[in-house]
Amino acid sequence: MKALVYHGPGKKSLEDMPKPALLEATDALVRITKTTLCGTDLHILKGDVPTVGAGRILGHEGVGVIETTGDSVTRFHPGDRVIISCISACGKCDYCRRGMCSHCEKGGWILGNTIDGTQAEVVRVPWADTSLHLIPEGADDEAMVMLSDILPTGYECGVLNGCVKPGDTVAIIGAGPVGLAALMTAKFYTPADIIMIDHDDHRLDVAKKLGATKLINNGNGKALIKIMAMTFGRGVDVAIEAVGIPATFDLCQTIIAPGGHIANVGVHGESVPLHLETLWSQNITITTRLVDAVTTRLLLKTIMAGRLLPKQLISHRYALSEVMSAYDTFANASKEQALKVILSND
Repeated sequence: MKALVYHGPGKKSLEDMPKPALLEATDALVRITKTTLCGTDLHILKGDVPTVGAGRILGHEGVGVIETTGDSVTRFHPGDRVIISCISACGKCDYCRRGMCSHCEKGGWILGNTIDGTQAEVVRVPWADTSLHLIPEGADDEAMVMLSDILPTGYECGVLNGCVKPGDTVAIIGAGPVGLAALMTAKFYTPADIIMIDHDDHRLDVAKKLGATKLINNGNGKALIKIMAMTFGRGVDVAIEAVGIPATFDLCQTIIAPGGHIANVGVHGESVPLHLETLWSQNITITTRLVDAVTTRLLLKTIMAGRLLPKQLISHRYALSEVMSAYDTFANASKEQALKVILSND
C-alpha cells in the first residue's frame, strides 16, 4: 500500500509499505477514505517530537471503512464508516476511566507517533470499540475528518481548559486550523469578544468570517499594545495559545487579566520562560493538555444539527498519491493560503 513515511527531521517520502495486519483481538483494519495533515506533523518533521522514529507512517486523523475486525470487537463490523480518533483508548485503565484518554496506559496518542498512522491506504486501529466512532448516515466525510483531532483539540484544550464563559474577552493566538477550531467552539459560550491574533491576513479574514469580533496582525509585534487599548488596560479573561513557540506563549502571559486563564494548545519543541515574577500575585490559571477526544460525540451531534460547520476550514484537496505536494502546500501555509488540507483515497 502507499503511505507517507518519516525518515528523521526534515525527511519524508511516499512509499510502498506492507499492508497492516491485526495484531490483537481488539484491533480493526480501516481503509482510509479521507485523511489530512496536522500542524503536529510539521512539528514531527522539525524534530520536536522525539518519540516518532524513522520509518514511521505519519498521520493521526482520518475517516474510512472497516475492512476487518478482531474477534473481541463488538461495536463495529466490516463495511461500517467510521471516524478514527487521534487518541487510542483502551477504555479500562485508570486514566481512561478518569476521562484522560490521552494518557491511556496502553494507548493515548500513538497513531503516527509510536505506531503507524493514517496517511496510508489502510491503518490498524487498536482498541477499536473505544477508539472509533460510527459515522451517521448522510454525514459528509470531509466534515467528519475534523472530529479526529482539531475540533476536540480546540474545544477541550482551548475552550474547556480556558473556562470560557458568557461575557468573557477571549484572545486566540494563532489562526491556524486548531486556533480556528477554538474560535468556532468558543462561540458555544457567547463570549463578549473573541480577538484573533496572527501574522497572516488571509487567516485573519477567515477568522472574521467564522465569528472573530476583533483581529490583530502581529507582524509588527504590537499585539500587546493593541489588546491593552481594546480592553482599556485590563487584558483578556482567556488567552488561548495555539501556535507552540516561546513568543506566542509569552504574549499570553502579558495580555492576561487578573483572575484569567491561559490555555496552552500548541505543541512546544523548546523551553518557554514562565514569568512568575509578574504572574505570582495575579490569580492566573495556566493549563496544559493533550486532547483526550472525550467530546467527539458532543461535537458530532453539533455538526449533524448544522450548528457547527467545520468544512469551512478546508482550503486544499489532494489525492493520497499527491501527499508530498500536499505537505509542500501545508508547510508554506501563508504563501498558499492553506488551512486544512484533505487527502482522498476514494
